[in-house]
Amino acid sequence: MVERTPATEVEADAYWSVPHEQLLAQLRGDAGGLSAAEGAQRLAQYGPNTLDATRKAGALGLYANQFKSPLVLILIIASVVSLAASEWVDAGIVLVVVFGSTALGFVQEYVAGNAVEKLRSQITMTSTVLRGGAAVSLPSSRVVPGDVVQLAAGSLVPADGVVLAARDFLVDQAALTGEAFPVEKVPGVVAADTGLAARSNCVFMGTSVRSGTANVLVAATGKSTAFGQIAGKLALRPPLTEFEQGIHRFGYLLTRVMLAMVIVVLAINIFMARPPIASLLFALALAVGLTPELLPAIISITLSHGAKRMAALGVIVRRLNAIENLGSMDVLCTDKTGTLTAGIVELDGAFDVDGQASASVLRLAGINARLQTGMANPLDEAISRAASHDGAAGLTEVRKIDEIPYDFVRKALSVVAADATGERTIVTKGALDNVLAMCIGARTAAAVTPLDAAIRANIQALYEEWSGQGFRVLGVASRVLEDRTGSYTRADECGMCFAGFLLFLDPPKDDVREVIVDLARRGVQLKMITGDNIKAACHVAATIGLPVALTLTGRQLNEMSEEALRHAAQEATVFAEVDPNQKERIILALRKAGHVVGYMGDGINDAPALHTADVGISVDTAVDVAKDAADFVLLRKDLGILRQGIDEGRRTFANTLKYILTTISANFGNMFSMALASVFLPFLPLLASQVLLNNFLSDIPATTIASDNVDADMVATPRRWDTQFIRDYMVVFGLVSSVFDLLTFAVLLWLFQAAAQEFRTGWFVESLLTELVIALVVRTRGLFWRSRPSKLLLASTLAVIALTLLLPYLPFAGALGFVPLPAPLMLAMIALTLAYVVATEFAKKFFYTRRRAFQ
Repeated sequence: MVERTPATEVEADAYWSVPHEQLLAQLRGDAGGLSAAEGAQRLAQYGPNTLDATRKAGALGLYANQFKSPLVLILIIASVVSLAASEWVDAGIVLVVVFGSTALGFVQEYVAGNAVEKLRSQITMTSTVLRGGAAVSLPSSRVVPGDVVQLAAGSLVPADGVVLAARDFLVDQAALTGEAFPVEKVPGVVAADTGLAARSNCVFMGTSVRSGTANVLVAATGKSTAFGQIAGKLALRPPLTEFEQGIHRFGYLLTRVMLAMVIVVLAINIFMARPPIASLLFALALAVGLTPELLPAIISITLSHGAKRMAALGVIVRRLNAIENLGSMDVLCTDKTGTLTAGIVELDGAFDVDGQASASVLRLAGINARLQTGMANPLDEAISRAASHDGAAGLTEVRKIDEIPYDFVRKALSVVAADATGERTIVTKGALDNVLAMCIGARTAAAVTPLDAAIRANIQALYEEWSGQGFRVLGVASRVLEDRTGSYTRADECGMCFAGFLLFLDPPKDDVREVIVDLARRGVQLKMITGDNIKAACHVAATIGLPVALTLTGRQLNEMSEEALRHAAQEATVFAEVDPNQKERIILALRKAGHVVGYMGDGINDAPALHTADVGISVDTAVDVAKDAADFVLLRKDLGILRQGIDEGRRTFANTLKYILTTISANFGNMFSMALASVFLPFLPLLASQVLLNNFLSDIPATTIASDNVDADMVATPRRWDTQFIRDYMVVFGLVSSVFDLLTFAVLLWLFQAAAQEFRTGWFVESLLTELVIALVVRTRGLFWRSRPSKLLLASTLAVIALTLLLPYLPFAGALGFVPLPAPLMLAMIALTLAYVVATEFAKKFFYTRRRAFQ
């Protein structure tokens, strides 16, 4: 009998309807958490807190995936047909090619996949768990049923559970329920038949905390969670990147051409009374030869190589397919703090209503910063440092009574504290306008006075003056409260007395001006999106050299239609005083305008924009919800390493494109020529096994393309998939290839009067040589001898060229249908190959010159 997990037992009894004490007993847990030994024992018993969908395929599974390719299935069918017709040699050669190709793809993908998993493991989501009464940070995968998890703003909920204690605890569960706004979670019980969205006492894996704090008792982990139960039922996958969409369109184009060629060639050969089995195998071999069957493996290899190179620069790739989008990105939106600025926030001063330095304002700010228990942030750290340095009086005598956490609507945080006499005071700090809206009075140098129009005007003048100097300005207010036994709420943030200002300074980074220029040279426009006030944002923009053609505030965004925003967002370079939903609107507007948009952020309020952007970028020190939403995680918050990451993304794009261009320039021409020749020749120009061998040998150097060098012009500007470019390239270079194929036929038939076997051997050598050298020619848009290929690509190409020239003279050549070639004929094949290289160089110059003229 299989023992059920506690999570399963509790779920059967609807754990959300069970009182806390009873639920703790069922889970054999404790409000102070499990012991370390018990946690380890349960982890061993119930397994890691992960979903099956996230598990990486093993070696056997990956090898089996190689046989899912339609092209491999075509080859297997061809071998079966050969066996049925007792064509043992042909069947054997086809099977060797099948297993050789699949083994080649498997080895490359397995090595690449392991490397990428190793890189991803550097970014681990953690949870704060009570173990033995103490809070410890553990990987979320080690959370077990019965654990007590502490959650705060920015946390990802690691498992399903019930709330034991909470304070202004708001959770965004849109990923699970589709609700547009965060919902409040509170301790208690609800009816057993309550729907998932209405379980106000529960939190669920995959959701995130927007504000407040809570202790949660874990009731279900892994696939037993609500998210885990639906994950297996839904075919969830991220939307295709632009490059993936282009690859699919390219595949459809080749499929149509392949089907048409196969049907026509097979029909004509049967009509001409050719052997039906040989004709079928030849037609199928043409289909395989035309198609870049290693393209999926080549893409995986180039992406993994790109990920490894980016990791060396300090950029960890979380979603491999986003690398090409990074290279295509032409707009980068970023927050200000820590990206454009040094991120070392210092409190420049605490000032009263009259603009004079004030120890009392610093003391109030110190109380608020030291006693708040929400998310750690650089502003509170700067206040605490300043208060300690200046010896703000009486901080150690104050004790915390309650807290009203920060949220993005109020943009303020309040702490209720009691002094040595027991008097309670609420101290609030936050965005100046929001704090002023809570106040009815102000503390001037003389006394507390009503907050009249004159004082408001003076406050506003000081605010604008300081903001214009680049300071971030917060307001501080307080009032005395009555004693009560219950908790304090947002409703108590009223009737307050405005105490003064806090001025923070975060200087620009030394190299940010140079980075902005470098990004502009690479065709990437930088846009600043910040919650700071417009004057401070514009001051930073001017200091770092960011052109300010147009600025937009959150208030202006609210008044704009989607169409108006789409036009304005392209012109604006500074967006200020915006909230999280407005950031998402800006990203969507830019995407609808045709841009590939990147967004860089590390806060809770950045998560929606990170999800929406084509390229989501966060940092290792970001909150979990931001890292989870990102495609890339920087090991340090630096635009400089992101600039290098963009170059790597473009190199990856370029190297993937090289394989495609090589395939369509040589393979397409060769297969078309063979199809044409099969109509007019009294014999098949190549046997099916020879076509497949040709294709297999030409693919060996292709697997090294990921390591190839990339010309500077290929990383100078954003590169996007261009279907028309691919189609035009296939026509022009396929035509050049076919012309030389026909020349080869003429030389073989009329000059050397070659018989069937000699013709096939000569044609095999010439066609394979052209496919090998063309990769070195089309890999660059300039003269090929001026662009140095990687050592691995050059060595593998030369090795296969040597094998090609030796193949007709090897002992087993007869089994493959080859015969030794006379020296003059072999030299003629080499001369035609060299002439093909020269012609391709001229065609390349014509193609790119004409393309530039029409752009």
